[in-house]
Amino acid sequence: MIAVLALVAGVVLGIVFHPSVPAPLLPYLPIAVVAALDAVFGGVRAKLDGIFDDKQFVVSFISNVLVAALIVYLGDQLGVGGQLSTGVVVVLGVRIFGNVAAIRRHLFRA
Repeated sequence: MIAVLALVAGVVLGIVFHPSVPAPLLPYLPIAVVAALDAVFGGVRAKLDGIFDDKQFVVSFISNVLVAALIVYLGDQLGVGGQLSTGVVVVLGVRIFGNVAAIRRHLFRA
């Protein structure tokens, strides 16, 4: 219940304050969102499997975002930021679809 209230509060605050992302951080925002979604779907899967640990979820969430941003930053420094961004999205996308498939199998018993 606390998570739902926090989500609603975050959405309301976003609508009221219209936060903006500084221009230098814009290339990292989509990667951070995909990394965060990977952690969220992994957490939902773990909850349905009965092995959810809140500390592990928080560490996974933060580390996914930081590692993904670091990889894209290093790619930018090396001049291959676009390719590494694509690689990060593909890898995390595969993980997200794997977790969604496991969630679907658990919910629909199929």
